[in-house]
Amino acid sequence: MPRLHVIIASTRPGRTGPAVADWFTAVAEKHGGFDIRVVDLAEVGLPLLDEPNHPAAREYTKQHTKDWSATVDEADAFVFVAPEYNYGINAALKNAIDYLYFEWQYKPVGIVSYGNTSAGLRAAQMTKQVVTTLKMVPVTESVAIHFIGSHIGDDGSFTGTEAMAEAATGMLDEIAKLAEALRPLRESAS
Repeated sequence: MPRLHVIIASTRPGRTGPAVADWFTAVAEKHGGFDIRVVDLAEVGLPLLDEPNHPAAREYTKQHTKDWSATVDEADAFVFVAPEYNYGINAALKNAIDYLYFEWQYKPVGIVSYGNTSAGLRAAQMTKQVVTTLKMVPVTESVAIHFIGSHIGDDGSFTGTEAMAEAATGMLDEIAKLAEALRPLRESAS
């Protein structure tokens, strides 16, 4: 089975990303098409890009970069669970993407975005533009969560709708197809 990393992009205190990721991970486990690992950027703890060499050189000098490289390298596909900040991609996700180059290549990526009226769609579009530069393949299918606060319970858990679960399943189906189709490119690049 392809290895899918669900990346929680928000790192701020009080964030809703982990609750959304828990819900999405349950949907992905029910889907059954992936070996799933949740990766929380708050736990990864990358400082603002501090490597002296360009990521394409793959000459990492910091242990946190070497660890991040190994984490991204082992995945066949990704889903970013990401908020929208000020009409755009949040800084922690952009920084995590920018740390690496080859490790991202030829891997599909889906986005579960959340926000208020925009449902994080502007950030999702910006993220797609960024990842294509790294030879990733963003899927068209996505999960867009409007008015995120209305889906968070008193206990902090996220409750998705049936339509969100159907969108997530459709996105996972597409990621599975692309992960398999892109496998020869990943293997020849490594």
